[in-house]
Amino acid sequence: MSTSENQAPANFIRQIINTDLKNKKNNGKVATRFPPEPNGYLHIGHAKSICLNFGTAIEYNGTCNLRFDDTNPEKESVEYMESIKKDVKWLGFEWNELRHASDYFEQLYQYAVQLIEQGQAYVDSLSAEEIRAYRGTLTEPGKESPDRNRPITENLDLFQRMRAGEFADGQYVLRAKIDMASPNINMRDPAIYRIRRVHHQRTGDAWCIYPMYDYTHCISDAIEGITHSLCTLEFEDHRPLYDWVLDQLQTPYHPQQIEFARLQLEYTIVSKRKLNQLVTEKHVTGWDDPRMPTLAGLRRAGFTPKAIRDFCERIGITKQNSWIEMGVLEYCIREDLNENALRAMAVLQPLRVVFDNYPDDQVEQLEVSNHPQKPELGKRQVPFSKVILIERDDFAEVPPPKYKRLIEGGEVRLRGAYVIKCNSVIKDDAGNIIELRCSIDPDTLGKNPEGRKVKGVIHWVSEQHSKPAEIRLYNRLFKVANPDNEDNFLDAINPGSLEVLSDCRVEASLADAQAENRYQFERTGYFCLDAIDSVGGKLVFNRTVTLRDSFEKD
Repeated sequence: MSTSENQAPANFIRQIINTDLKNKKNNGKVATRFPPEPNGYLHIGHAKSICLNFGTAIEYNGTCNLRFDDTNPEKESVEYMESIKKDVKWLGFEWNELRHASDYFEQLYQYAVQLIEQGQAYVDSLSAEEIRAYRGTLTEPGKESPDRNRPITENLDLFQRMRAGEFADGQYVLRAKIDMASPNINMRDPAIYRIRRVHHQRTGDAWCIYPMYDYTHCISDAIEGITHSLCTLEFEDHRPLYDWVLDQLQTPYHPQQIEFARLQLEYTIVSKRKLNQLVTEKHVTGWDDPRMPTLAGLRRAGFTPKAIRDFCERIGITKQNSWIEMGVLEYCIREDLNENALRAMAVLQPLRVVFDNYPDDQVEQLEVSNHPQKPELGKRQVPFSKVILIERDDFAEVPPPKYKRLIEGGEVRLRGAYVIKCNSVIKDDAGNIIELRCSIDPDTLGKNPEGRKVKGVIHWVSEQHSKPAEIRLYNRLFKVANPDNEDNFLDAINPGSLEVLSDCRVEASLADAQAENRYQFERTGYFCLDAIDSVGGKLVFNRTVTLRDSFEKD
């Protein structure tokens, strides 16, 4: 990926880095990292952080590490790690080094010992509930633990025994000794180690104590020589603790933490807990359900890495949280697919059309452009025969005003083929239309008819040559802009978020479609072949987005 493609407009982070480089800070080095916890699949919010961290490194010829914050093994898995690596690569980025917080467990332990020896950490026997009660409030200072002034030698002994597994889960924690009266609650003697007998996916059962995120993250940054630790605004109040830990330990590097506004996208949720609930309670088919805001879901829906990178660049980097309209993301994918998706014809609700003046056994191979604005993408052959299928909505017995499609006695042009006229309508015993009897004007292939103007153009497929397909019409998963504001976010699920059409027909060329191929089904929308369910010759296409915004807002 080229540097120019990833350069974003000037923002405050780049201004900080430019100043640092001008002042020769960090010896002119720029090193960033993307540090996800492997407790779920990455979502669209992570895409902003990925593009920022990797894009900044590219722009300044620096480095960006992928580091897994794997300090909470109860909720983490190798599956999530593999999905994260796949998503980062799919977005178009390569990490400098792959790291894990667990790589540093021994160093983190020794640093904790150092804090104890310096009188800046102590082992506390208060329960989690008691620690919360002692912490105070935003307007009232906290209260010191009875164990706060435990002798250093006793703290060292207890901490070593915590590591050795002598105590039950939750019996002790190691806390930093800072200031119980600090106006910043994060500085009121935060816990930095807890006892958890949980098997770790990388270190096995070697450890029964695990470091807390705020303690681990800053030291991991320092060990890796990160220069600019970019994180979202919710960590702004944690920055004093980030700096305090590094100041006490006097690590070789002291990275600068810089906060930016996280991505808040309408009609989505990005809480991993709630996304996991959607999956486990089967409100969706999995983390990669095309309605999910996960990168795996967006990929399966047909979104492109380019569209997501473009979206992240358009919304920019700010210090102010704000909501982004879903239409911005949909605009980015429409723009990309309009430019690059091949055209094809698919009939979602087929109506049979028989041409009385066309030979029974004749088949023509009509050349149709793959993209009207890109002749370099070539043409394909679309078979035309005596019986074709059109959309049921493209015929009306009683047409509404300004209707430009097919009516009895009226004419319409078939995309890339002839002008046809409907002569009669065939119905079943219940009065349902089952077939149209039509005729073609043989002199209108590739040219206008003599002496009359035909305004409507509709798509079609040959009944004999078309292929059966299942088409899934995906819409927004939630019916309200901010489902998190609801008493129960599940109540905001859009009951019309998925419509499955099983009797569709697609043109013959789509039989060779490959996983994640993207198409504009003419006059219908943008679709891609489903990479999971298109097996054994079955064709399943997912709608990525409609041709224009058609979502009905409350």
